[in-house]
Amino acid sequence: MEIRFLAESDRASWEPLARAKDAYFAVERGDDAYERTWRRLLDDDRIRGIAARLDGRMVGIAHYLFHASVWYSGKCYLADLFVDPEVRRRGVATAVIEWVARDADEHGFPSLYWNTLEDAPARALYDKVGKFHKGLIHYAYRR
Repeated sequence: MEIRFLAESDRASWEPLARAKDAYFAVERGDDAYERTWRRLLDDDRIRGIAARLDGRMVGIAHYLFHASVWYSGKCYLADLFVDPEVRRRGVATAVIEWVARDADEHGFPSLYWNTLEDAPARALYDKVGKFHKGLIHYAYRR
């Protein structure tokens, strides 16, 4: 398995995975949102995108960002993680999480966290590699 930062030449392989992630979570976005996000992943130094490849084929993506923290030295938010269903349970997601954690730590952001749906199948993995904060509720403010 190879994991590396996304490059301009990865667009055609990245977008189907990004769209599949959105379809899984029933999120609808226009083409302009994918273009805008793609540009940010390549051009914004605060946002990072990586791809996992098996036998040269992109099979997983992750998007994350570093941010300041009031009580800690800094945090890394894993915003998106998606692995092609055909290759799940082969260690891709675990390797991606470990890669992101290592990158974050090397840049001074040792705390990695993410959110997922309560009934997400990925919870089995997340419960093994992460610390679950029972009772913690995520709120999002919308105007």
